Amino acid sequence: MIQNPLLVLLGATASGKTRLAVRLAHALNGEIISADSRQVFRGMDIGTGKDLGEYNFNGRHIPHHLIDIKEAGERYNVNAFKEDFYRAFELISNKGALPVLCGGTGMYVHSILQNHEYTTIPVDDALRNSLLTWDIGSLKHKLGTYPDEFTAHADLSSHKRLIRAIEIAEYLGQHKLEVVHRPVIEPFVAGLTADVEYRRSRVIKRLNDRLKEGLIDEVRGLLDAGVPGEMLSFYGLEYKFVTAYILGELSYNDLNERLAVAICQFAKRQMTFFRKMEKDGVKINWFDVEDGSIDLFDRVLASFFEWFKKNN
Repeated sequence: MIQNPLLVLLGATASGKTRLAVRLAHALNGEIISADSRQVFRGMDIGTGKDLGEYNFNGRHIPHHLIDIKEAGERYNVNAFKEDFYRAFELISNKGALPVLCGGTGMYVHSILQNHEYTTIPVDDALRNSLLTWDIGSLKHKLGTYPDEFTAHADLSSHKRLIRAIEIAEYLGQHKLEVVHRPVIEPFVAGLTADVEYRRSRVIKRLNDRLKEGLIDEVRGLLDAGVPGEMLSFYGLEYKFVTAYILGELSYNDLNERLAVAICQFAKRQMTFFRKMEKDGVKINWFDVEDGSIDLFDRVLASFFEWFKKNN
């Protein structure tokens, strides 16, 4: 018997997640929890693709959570997302509605499905700064000096993740990790996929649409409001490249061409991360977005009902 169901909708950027999530939430008496690391910030609407108008369907507003909860210029991390997610999950579930987690920030989604307990471990800036110049081989050697129980779940795939693994191991050697008890969530995960050319065409069209909708003016307004350029670059590709354009470091043609390429590369990395989630044991039911929105909605809905019936 499913006690805490969660419908998860994930996919690369520009795959149509929000529109589909709204239709599914409408059909299933659901409310949407955003799993987007940038949509939490106010005033960052066009560049993050909030598309708030899409949350209205057939005359009904579909409630959404974890959008516009922080000021632009602030920081947000995986642990903060987990805390906010579980509050929203409990609120929605207590109403008798279905929580629908929708977004492309893989680390956020993974932290819920795998319950990454180490996200509560704080950043150690001094340690990080001391390791920045180390090469990957040296970092791996240092990580090997810690007890196995502190490094068993370490991700060795990049310089950044090795430093985080050392940071976690160092913390665990000096502190006892507080165990936070969470509800056991039973997820149905739907993933949206498409071939590379189709995804590329969607990315380019959406970028052109965002530029026409006022993306440059949005970024200029954030800069004028006092949000530092380096912070905007931290918030993602659109803000990084448009800031460079505003500062005179790129021409408009360079902005358009280089940003499109960068977003396509980012989409590829997103899909790689989702495939890694599968290797970690997350069951993802894949659906091809090229089949059309109506057929896609019907297929995802039918699969969800089949899963729900099978487990009840």
